[in-house]
Amino acid sequence: MNQLLRMIERQAEHKGLRDAIRYRDDATGTWEGITWSHFNTLSKEIALAMHALGVKTGDRIGLFSPNMPEMLITDFAAMRNRAIPVPIYSTLEVKEVQYIIDDAGIELLFVGAQEHYERARKLSGVRRIVVYDRTVKLATDDHDTIYFHGLYPLGHAADAAARDEVAKRTAEGAPTDLACLIYTSGTTGDPKGVMLPHSCFDSQMESHLRRLSMLSDGDLAFSFLPLSHVFERGWVYFCLTRGMTVALNRNPRDVMRNLREVNPNAMSNVPRFWEKVYIAINDKIKAMNWAKKLFVKYAELVGRIRNIRYLGSGRQAPMLIEQQYRFLEKAVFRQLRRVIGVERGKLFPTAGAKISDDIVRFLQSVGINICVGYGLSETTATVSCFPPTGYKIGSIGLPLESVSVKIGDNNEILVKGPTVTSGYYRNPEATAAAFTPDGYFRTGDAGSIDAQGNLYITDRIKDLFKTSNGKYIAPQQLETLLPTDRYIEQVAIIGDQRKFVSALVVPNFDNLRQYAEEEGIQATTDADLAGSELIHQMISQRIDRMQEHLASYQQVKRFTLLSRPFSVENGELTNTLKLRRAVVNKNFRREIEEMYKE
Repeated sequence: MNQLLRMIERQAEHKGLRDAIRYRDDATGTWEGITWSHFNTLSKEIALAMHALGVKTGDRIGLFSPNMPEMLITDFAAMRNRAIPVPIYSTLEVKEVQYIIDDAGIELLFVGAQEHYERARKLSGVRRIVVYDRTVKLATDDHDTIYFHGLYPLGHAADAAARDEVAKRTAEGAPTDLACLIYTSGTTGDPKGVMLPHSCFDSQMESHLRRLSMLSDGDLAFSFLPLSHVFERGWVYFCLTRGMTVALNRNPRDVMRNLREVNPNAMSNVPRFWEKVYIAINDKIKAMNWAKKLFVKYAELVGRIRNIRYLGSGRQAPMLIEQQYRFLEKAVFRQLRRVIGVERGKLFPTAGAKISDDIVRFLQSVGINICVGYGLSETTATVSCFPPTGYKIGSIGLPLESVSVKIGDNNEILVKGPTVTSGYYRNPEATAAAFTPDGYFRTGDAGSIDAQGNLYITDRIKDLFKTSNGKYIAPQQLETLLPTDRYIEQVAIIGDQRKFVSALVVPNFDNLRQYAEEEGIQATTDADLAGSELIHQMISQRIDRMQEHLASYQQVKRFTLLSRPFSVENGELTNTLKLRRAVVNKNFRREIEEMYKE
């Protein structure tokens, strides 16, 4: 039996009546729980039902759904049959899903809501669809699709031979079995199926239990990033391994409400979430009178001294600082965290993109323990992250003890260890190209390692470009910096083989509309706002101030305000919200060329 399944069995035995998973019942507005004992039983019953549907060892099982408890039950049921879960982003369109269905050879597909069922009906090659949401209306001519809850009678009805067979499969589970296939976002080509054996997750669980020792089995985690992303999948597996309860957020639009209702101790996240929190808090501070502003700035300074200078380096703060902090914790910090929904927060891992050092310092100062990390699908998520003490702001943490990290040609970060993928599914050419002759995985990221072993990332090597003047530009530096402004939502840096750096800027239209009203600027649509010369001048001044510390050749010289955001639907963003630069350059060719007219 593989370790993840042993974990479920062990937790059910020792914590049987405690909640493993919680979810919001939108009909009643209450949070419901699934105990460890029940979760374990459900995964066994669905495993028997899968056998009844003809699932064999090694079959690929598709999961096309937003985060729901049924996804995790399906995961562990598949593992009991030594089948391979293949999570698929719930935002993908039919063409993109079809590619994964074909590449992975998926015949059994589990879908979440009405929209996913309707897209699944257009797919070829799928033998059977199983629907999670009971409210989904099936087509009148659909006689093959079944509801997830309809699988339980199949499991109950399994005879002794079927039960023996599934039990045999479970017992024969090996570390080399694939725990899942995770498809890359495909920023520069077709997605590739990353093979992650159980051994990869086993190693990650062991490493994280050591590194994230501040979390305990009494803690509650909130999960809202897609379970189709390796970061969230690994995080949820870790929380379950630790014995924590995981509250699943189904609808991204409900995140802030649900976060305040759950009030978790821990939550994984991406930098953009914290950028928006930072902007919102600073807007409130700017609206205060001078006395309150001074008090808040003083509180932040005390928090920085106590949490970063002292606790962050593993030292006890002086008594005077500690006393001031305890007062400010009650008067300021706790209230601030309560508004966000993280009053009881212990740890908030963040990865997926670079986060501003100023934001990390601020959040740490007010008692929001950000754990900056770095990883890829191919490394089963984490390569490095902040240790509990001794972390270096600006870095992406210390590598986990289980992996070896070194810097190769072109300053590329190279990784080797038990958490690294065994390769790309049915793609030996891509697998061979992804590894150095001595077995290190090529991350595609440029970086460095300091004398203390902290890892730093510069940019994606493929994203680095050179201006026509021969200067190298790391676009993600500006693409991380500029959206910290309250009037800027998204940025795409342009400049490859151009005379200077320019930018496509998507404004924060909500904030911009408020500014226009206050300044008496006539604008009724987003296009009016983006086309306003007065607004362009205002944002130009703000961009100049933010980048004044950069070398002249690195600075944005011209920019265009766009009237619509970059989107997944238009192909400009991946499902992990990374820019597809080739698509952006194509879709906004006219705007780009206009910026380079003499």
